Amino acid sequence: MVDRGASALSLPDDWTAHPDPILALNRMGSFDWDLDTGLMHMDAQAHEIFDVRPDEYDGRPETLSDRVPDPEARRLDALVSRALKDGSENYGAYFRLRRRDGSLRWTHTQGYIRRDAGGRPRRIVGIVRDATEELRESEARQEARGRDEVRRRQTNVVQAITAALAHARTVQDVIDVLKDTHGLTYLGATSLVMGLVEAGRIRLVAEGPAGSFVPGTLVTRIDEKYPMSEVVRTLRPIFIESPEEFADRYPILWPNITDLNITSSAYLPLIVQARPIGAMGLLYNDRRGFTPEERNVLVALGSSIAQSLQRAMFYEQEKDLAQGLQQAMLPRSIPSVPGADVAVRYRSAKIGRDIGGDWYDLIPLPGGRVGAVIGDVQGHDTHAAAVMGQLRIVLRAYAAEGHTPATVMARASVFLHELDTDRFATCLYAEADLSTGVMQLVRAGHIDPLVRHMDGTCRRLPVEGGLPLGLSAEFGRLEYPVDTIELDPGETLLLCTDGLVEQPGADLDEGMQTLLELLRSGPDDVRDLADLLIDVAEERGGDDDVALLLMRRQGLGRQSGGRLQQHVAPGDPEALTEARHMIRAAVRAWGAREHADEIELVADELITNALMHTEGSAIVTLRVLTGPDHRLRVEVEDSSSALPRRREARECEVSGRGLLLVDRLADVWGVEARGSGKCVWCEFIVPERS
Repeated sequence: MVDRGASALSLPDDWTAHPDPILALNRMGSFDWDLDTGLMHMDAQAHEIFDVRPDEYDGRPETLSDRVPDPEARRLDALVSRALKDGSENYGAYFRLRRRDGSLRWTHTQGYIRRDAGGRPRRIVGIVRDATEELRESEARQEARGRDEVRRRQTNVVQAITAALAHARTVQDVIDVLKDTHGLTYLGATSLVMGLVEAGRIRLVAEGPAGSFVPGTLVTRIDEKYPMSEVVRTLRPIFIESPEEFADRYPILWPNITDLNITSSAYLPLIVQARPIGAMGLLYNDRRGFTPEERNVLVALGSSIAQSLQRAMFYEQEKDLAQGLQQAMLPRSIPSVPGADVAVRYRSAKIGRDIGGDWYDLIPLPGGRVGAVIGDVQGHDTHAAAVMGQLRIVLRAYAAEGHTPATVMARASVFLHELDTDRFATCLYAEADLSTGVMQLVRAGHIDPLVRHMDGTCRRLPVEGGLPLGLSAEFGRLEYPVDTIELDPGETLLLCTDGLVEQPGADLDEGMQTLLELLRSGPDDVRDLADLLIDVAEERGGDDDVALLLMRRQGLGRQSGGRLQQHVAPGDPEALTEARHMIRAAVRAWGAREHADEIELVADELITNALMHTEGSAIVTLRVLTGPDHRLRVEVEDSSSALPRRREARECEVSGRGLLLVDRLADVWGVEARGSGKCVWCEFIVPERS
């Protein structure tokens, strides 16, 4: 041990003849080494430090070789030689000295080199002193600092792992934290095993590294002779400090892990509220034994891991319960829809046990029509899922009763407002007649639907819409405008919740544009397209659920084989005459000559009613529907939302028989809401042309 930073001695030339009394008081000996003669004079205190009597020392340094071990002597010689050669004025060093009884003592020497005018070293004067207590205190301080550093490092390990565990939501998350760089590397362990208590047994949930699994330990009984079983039984940790101890205590397990070169191990019970939920083992191959501080740290770590595991287990149980509740609220199956291919998908957000209120539904309606629903209840919890289930049921009931789309939405809003909840919901309801492709859309605060055309182009359908369900009833604004579109054969309608559109760091328009591009480039089959969309949502992640419904109108089945349309304004007899001529000519041209009188009479009655009982014009549409049966459909659309009423006319009255006539002559008829008005329609089964 060299003390090159020692300050130079300032000693007079005749110092040895007049030793400094301060040196004696501090139990320091002095020496004067004449380099020309090689003789070194030492005072009485120096003799005592070297443990030699004056009669045993002849003035030659070599005489002290019995007191200075060879390694120390060589180190001192090298130090002094270097100081003499490089022009140093002083040197200092710690060295060990062997006393008569064989004990070693630390000694410190400091020398001052005297040189002549030419710089040649002639003499070294200096001191020696016993430094054993000094170094012992220094070593004690260093050991204390080392222990503090170890304790600080161990505390940091616990803090780092605890911080990482704070983000763990599942049992697998906890295992991943312990097995990655935050875990085993910090702990210095070679291998880790963990088991959870289930029905009186311990099920292994983690083991590593790969290849360290012991056959027969996947599920073990708590009463078996295994260390994890023992810590679960006793609720006390086990510290195994040597391979011999491991082999002696657990002879069944030890032969299976000898290849891991285990030298010590620690098994910790995972206890929550005085109840064991599992056990964890840490195995080491570079240490024997554990200090009290290390044991305390590992026990504290086991407690932190147990708390995290308990949270993770509660999380998984609640998430399973919530998902089960939500799945029970969603339709178990989607009915087949003649004339359409339908696909639905649902993806729950991975943001903890909270689940959303997203839902979809497909509702068979009278007359072969179908209602498609997509909605989202505010919030992410089981309450949102429960509200969603109730709202889905009442909306389905209102639609099945035959109410118009606007009425269905208004009644659902009133129901939600009167429900004991502070939640609102967005919703989009589409009622479709797939035989004609006519679709009526009502939107309650929801995002717009999208359509993909036969040529692959896609567009967003802007639907006017109203307030979300619940809010519209609260503010007394229950009017829901109805938008009408025609879905041609081969076209696909997409209804979705905003989880499919929203992207981190992007606004809604950007997300909608991305969705349009996916829809444009996706496969034609609606099931494959639905899988693609949900996979993209899965990869993107996000904090919201995703529900989607795709409906593609088939090219086969009942579809429009031709269409003619005429606008009839009130007070315009020529337009009315043209409409009658159009109907007569079309019916004959489409092969229904024998039914021409009936169809023309019914159409004329519907047009007359529209012009007489409304203040606006009428739009007359004539269609041919091909499919299982050949039909001709007449539609008369007006701007009044008042529904037609059938009444019994007295004998002397000339009016009141219109709807009775329609009901008797047409095979089927009905009324649909269209925007701010309605459409009265009827269909006639006619023989198909050759």
